[in-house]
Amino acid sequence: MLAALAASQFAVMLATSIVNVALPQIRTATGLSDTGITWVVNAYGLAFGALLLAGGRVADLFGRRRVLIAGLGLFAAASLTAGMAASSAVLIGARAAQGAGAAAIAPAALALAMEQFPSGARRGKALGVWGAVSGAGGAGGVLLGGVLTQVWGWPWIFHAVAFGSALVLAAVAALVPSQDGRRAGRFDLLGTATITLALTSLVWALTTARSAHWTDTWVLTALGAAGILLAAFVAIELRRTEALIPARLFTTGRVAVGNLLMALLGSVWIALFFFLPLYQQQVLGSSPLATGAGQLPLAAANMLGSTLAPRLSRRVGATASLTAALLTEAAGLLWLSRIDADGSYLVDILGPSILVGLGLGVAFVQLTALAVEGVAPQDAGLAGGLVNTTRQVGGAIGLAALATLAGSVTAHATAHEPHVEALTAGYRAAFTVSAGVLATTALLALLLARRTLSRTTIDTPRPPAARTALSDAQTQG
Repeated sequence: MLAALAASQFAVMLATSIVNVALPQIRTATGLSDTGITWVVNAYGLAFGALLLAGGRVADLFGRRRVLIAGLGLFAAASLTAGMAASSAVLIGARAAQGAGAAAIAPAALALAMEQFPSGARRGKALGVWGAVSGAGGAGGVLLGGVLTQVWGWPWIFHAVAFGSALVLAAVAALVPSQDGRRAGRFDLLGTATITLALTSLVWALTTARSAHWTDTWVLTALGAAGILLAAFVAIELRRTEALIPARLFTTGRVAVGNLLMALLGSVWIALFFFLPLYQQQVLGSSPLATGAGQLPLAAANMLGSTLAPRLSRRVGATASLTAALLTEAAGLLWLSRIDADGSYLVDILGPSILVGLGLGVAFVQLTALAVEGVAPQDAGLAGGLVNTTRQVGGAIGLAALATLAGSVTAHATAHEPHVEALTAGYRAAFTVSAGVLATTALLALLLARRTLSRTTIDTPRPPAARTALSDAQTQG
């Protein structure tokens, strides 16, 4: 059952990165412009990020297994449509439908996994598996995309996802037990519509700013609309008894801290899988297949870190292991900031990739555990949707900012350096800032997570049984 649920998460992460290597071939085949081709990536991320909260709440109210199966069905159908698309409009629309399916899959699958594996060693192991497949999906997408694009052509990246999703759907239907019908509670339609529009405006503005400019009229208008809609959402939620994001979700303080730190990690995570393949192909001249194969050590290190995360948490504590993981990833990115235009994979990429993968694996598991710890069972899907939303929105913000930075540095360097040197300078700047963001995140983790844990332990009176349960949960991270 855990394998079937984790495979659902793997499919979501795979679809995020599998198209990156194939973008040049897709652009040639569809005739999309440089700006238009970015929407093959953006359409998925936009729908995914905007609908995650709605997907999590729908899963809580109408049945997580039912919503997961429906999401997998939509995901598979949209993937098949993308592979058969005869026009760029159909391709981009299918990618948006893929994102909508993923927004139902991710929170429902995580909630089902947490429901089946209560706090303790079993949950720690389940989260280790979850982190391993999440990282493997991101890195494996680059590898699989390179293989399929080079051997059979870009449509097969979508056909493969469609076939795999159909297999996962069958596994979920066979292995995940049926649940009761609709749960008690009302769906907050107004709040859901408001936050969905707000997230759509925000993610659209951030992704558009990468190809346009931060002072573009449409970008500024969308950012302003997002701010107004977010303020309206807060006002609506304060007056609702059945709010989309109920205040009880944040009573321990750990959910808020977990989501803040996950947003910062996401801002670097998604950008890493954007810039690293570009450096390999545009500067080192690697083929799509070689670029994909180059992600294998990072994926293996990520899986190792995710597997070790529960054990590290038991030995040194959740806060210490999280802080060390973030600093390890920061060190890897700082190492990547020394890449050279005349470099090589073995010298410039292999070593830092292993450090980044190890740190990312441990950090993802610890932050996911932090963001769902202490959440009431009826809110598990929403908590899963929230932590995925913060990672996705954080990734959109980080990628937009880092892409703008890299583009600016490259444009400035082009005036007096060869093109590959200018590109490398831009990538170096992006990796340097990413390392700084993670170092700051490590400091915040040390301060906020420990403070929240102390407040939870000391300030709230508990009977002896509750204190014992809390001690066990803290030991397991």
